[in-house]
Amino acid sequence: MKMAAKAKPTTKEQSHPEGMFEGMVVFFVPKGVQPRRLQIWKQRMVQMGAVIEERLSKRVTHVLAVDSHTVLQEFDTYRLSRFKGDLCMLYFDLCKLKLKVLLYQWLEDSLKSGEKLSENLYVLKLDPQDESINEPDKSLDPEPTDANVSSELQKLNNKKIKSSSDDTKIVNLETNENRRENAPLSSTSIASTDGEVENLNYADRRPQHRDAENEASTLPYCPPDLNKNITEIFKKLVNIYRALGDDRRSFSYYKAISVIEKLPFKVESADQIKNLPSIGKSMKDHIQEIITTGKLLKLEHFETDEKVQTISLFGEVWGIGPATALKLYDKGHRTLDDLTNDDSLTNAQKLGLKYFDDIRQRIPRHEVQEMEHILQKVGEDVLPGVIIICGGSYRRGKATCGDIDIIITHPDGTSHKGFLPKYVKRLKDTNFLREDLIFSTHSEEGTDSGVDTYFGFCTYPGRELRHRIDLKVYPREIYAFGLVAWTGNDVLNRRLRLQAESKGFRLDDTGLFPATQGSGGKRGTKGNASLKLSTEKEVFDFLGFPWLEPHQRNL
Repeated sequence: MKMAAKAKPTTKEQSHPEGMFEGMVVFFVPKGVQPRRLQIWKQRMVQMGAVIEERLSKRVTHVLAVDSHTVLQEFDTYRLSRFKGDLCMLYFDLCKLKLKVLLYQWLEDSLKSGEKLSENLYVLKLDPQDESINEPDKSLDPEPTDANVSSELQKLNNKKIKSSSDDTKIVNLETNENRRENAPLSSTSIASTDGEVENLNYADRRPQHRDAENEASTLPYCPPDLNKNITEIFKKLVNIYRALGDDRRSFSYYKAISVIEKLPFKVESADQIKNLPSIGKSMKDHIQEIITTGKLLKLEHFETDEKVQTISLFGEVWGIGPATALKLYDKGHRTLDDLTNDDSLTNAQKLGLKYFDDIRQRIPRHEVQEMEHILQKVGEDVLPGVIIICGGSYRRGKATCGDIDIIITHPDGTSHKGFLPKYVKRLKDTNFLREDLIFSTHSEEGTDSGVDTYFGFCTYPGRELRHRIDLKVYPREIYAFGLVAWTGNDVLNRRLRLQAESKGFRLDDTGLFPATQGSGGKRGTKGNASLKLSTEKEVFDFLGFPWLEPHQRNL
């Protein structure tokens, strides 16, 4: 009897996006995935024919997870109740259910390609006694029938194994960061490995505190960003409305960008995202217009309006706000060169104009990291034990930064006083800090919550290109509030402030204050004394807001 030819393996199982997940009953392991992304993935799978189960059952055909460890952790309660703590029994039971446990990467790659990819290269091992538990199960890979297919499959397989390993590292970092974040910085002792307590001086503890607060800044924020045709237009509108002083509209587009850049699929119709947060009717209409025509008439109108363009341009100069930009326009100024001869500009505004092109350039993440190390080393020389953390978009894991935000304190609660002038002088002596914009000290007098501030320009070693830098020195007792505020992002800070107000408090970078009763529906003023909260997590917990690691705060 003539045998049928052995079918060649394929990496695609279905060519029609609509309904390509039909027949799948899926359970999502949420650990290690941002809730919003999880929601989007579930929505997309349902739209394409899948059924989502919120708990493990015999109906489930597929489990999606970051790695094998998170699967076993997720089913820990299930294991204890059914198998009295026997992890191997859980493994055998999952095998009986004939579940396929896949990396989330399978779903993301399928959505990106528009076709259901082969599951074989994404299968995770669950045998708890296997040391290679984090690797996809190679035993399920199809046997290649020719050299070309073998080569391509091997490349893809290696890529998936590496992805799984990297994901595991990220989850472990998140776990460690969360554990350390709960430990107060003012603690004067730690438990040694043999259970005894060791007393540590502040200098010995400093690296541990700095690493604990800053560890999450090593986790990159890498959204799919598959819809730049939309987000790039919205970014221009953010800047235009901000320059015009319309913060409400500017903020609306800013929020929409944060949602759209995280989508794991290319938007081909506004109906795909109509139920997502921050996407209202008008925003949906704009998105549909961009998808259909490749442009947005509103933006084109702004770009052909001389007044709007001029005010927007002037508003990009550091220190020039909407009102000043309008006054300069009314004076007849139309270009940046026109402003150079205007005597009404302050010294800070003149510096902003002088280095206009410099500070518009984004700073690569690795350069910010190197400059943070310089700042930490100089700070340690000036004041042993000082805590210096780079916040802002760097701490949130962004690939580039617009400026550098540095948040500083000292764990003993008093040594920070008088630190900033000495620190600035030392940084100027090394030509790291160049020109000053704002320099105010309050720590020794105790005014303005005792916060010292320096805004200015700095340079990367060996270059003259100016970057904006802000230094903020906080008393230890309010440092957590400064860290939350200067890490951001703006959307999160606004939500935290609203959450505080709903509880009768006022939140800012200097504390959480009981609010006085306002009259006529107006907001009350903040009280004199802030609550004593030592860590960022304590701030989140008190407000009843879900804890977010720094790299998760790009809302």
